Parts: sequence; structure tokens; C-alpha cells
Amino acid sequence: MLALRLLSEGGEGPNTELVWLLYAGMAFFFLIVIVGWWVSSRKQDQPEVKHEAVKSKKKDADDLVKIEGIGPKVSKVLKDAGITTFDELAHAKNADLQKILNEAGMQMMNPEGWIDQAKLAAKGDWGAFEKLQDELKGGRKK
Repeated sequence: MLALRLLSEGGEGPNTELVWLLYAGMAFFFLIVIVGWWVSSRKQDQPEVKHEAVKSKKKDADDLVKIEGIGPKVSKVLKDAGITTFDELAHAKNADLQKILNEAGMQMMNPEGWIDQAKLAAKGDWGAFEKLQDELKGGRKK
């Protein structure tokens, strides 16, 4: 409507002096559509780069099986519950660990000594870690 109003002048017919404005507007619109399509198609080609950047920010999972009393099955249960590193295990509460084990059907497991071992492993104090493990049997004090 606005374009028609601009192109008409009184009753004398169309004003052809402003036709260039209509064509410029249409060209700009199509340019924006083409650039938008091109940018969106490039984003679809590169989702893996963004995903890899997110992966690199995550902490690498520790081998929780190194903890006396944790085997492969318990390690998987802990990882499924979101505990993947020694530091996360060190900051977990004994009651929360027991609840995770109970829900997984491992009521007989006792996480009593896991937290102390995880604290030493998170610090990287492997000498004290091995000394503590010598005092444990199945993750519990002898």
C-alpha cells in the first residue's frame, strides 16, 4: 500500500521517480533472505566443533575402581548417579552414597572408607592413599 501511494501522485498517474526505491527495498529483502539461509546452513554443518568445545570443559572421569571396595559394577552405579571423579566422591556424603547403592540393589555395600580414600586420591597423595588402603579390607577398616 505504501509503495503504491509513493508511486502515485494525485491523479496524474504513477510517479516513476521513486520506482528505484521500491526495487532497492525488494533487493535488500532478498539479500537478507539469502544471507540468512547461507548462515543457517553453515551452522548446521559445524555442530561438532561446538560439542567438542563443551566436552573439553568437562572434567575427565577418574578410575573409581582404584578405591578399595569399589568394583566395576559399583563404579558404573556411581557414574550413573553423577559421581565420576575422586573429587566428587570426596565431597559426597556417606548417607547419599548408601542411598545410591540401596536404589541400585547393592544394600550389602558399605561406602564407609571410600570418602577418605577419594580425598587422598583427589589431592594426588598416592603414598598416603596406599597406606590407607593397606589398613582396609573391602573398603572397611580391618
